[in-house]
Amino acid sequence: MRVVSLVPSLTEAVATTAPGLLVGVTDWCTHPPGLTAARIGGTKNPDVAAVLALRPDLVVANEEENRADDLAALRSAGTEVLVTEVRTLDQAFTELARVLAACGLPRPRWLDEAEAAWAAASPPPAPRRAVVPVWRRPWMVLGRDTFAGDLLARLGVENVYAGHAERYPRVPLDELNAAGAELVVLPDEPYRFTADDGPEAFPGLPAALVDGRYLTWYGPSLVRAPAALRAALR
Repeated sequence: MRVVSLVPSLTEAVATTAPGLLVGVTDWCTHPPGLTAARIGGTKNPDVAAVLALRPDLVVANEEENRADDLAALRSAGTEVLVTEVRTLDQAFTELARVLAACGLPRPRWLDEAEAAWAAASPPPAPRRAVVPVWRRPWMVLGRDTFAGDLLARLGVENVYAGHAERYPRVPLDELNAAGAELVVLPDEPYRFTADDGPEAFPGLPAALVDGRYLTWYGPSLVRAPAALRAALR
């Protein structure tokens, strides 16, 4: 098969399982290292003509990361497009199995290892309330119904804004600091929070700097994610 991936997580999943199957990936697809597939633009602005020129048998996408208009344009040109929805860990495992099967691949060992790693991940007895910014200028945080929020909940971190009407609400900084959180979790993507850019905005709150790939990617990174996130959240 000839497969184009418009999602970094799915790129890593397919390329790890069957090197060489992918003929096109986005500019944001950084894993696994050494990808040789053609670059076809970003997740939000793929070059549809470039994708079609690669003559893919299948394009894999995600309802949150990719635009409906781009996917419709690919379908109207006769290309098969598989669109995933991933808002919980269980959903991630189901969708990964579906994508790999659609690519004609057997279930990989890493998927079993990821499920086992998370099944063994027990949260501490007392959860901690946290705000989880994903952007600043303006400040945006995790809200309801997010994959990253589900992972954190499984590790004993209660998202203060998990009940918000929006999935990624914009919240003024003074409100974030008054939300009653015990912790601020700062991933390095999509905004690259660092020790010098982020913690200073939350005086008096301990800050956990986490690898965004372990918090927001679903794929082979899920094998190591429980241990890596737990260490960062201590």
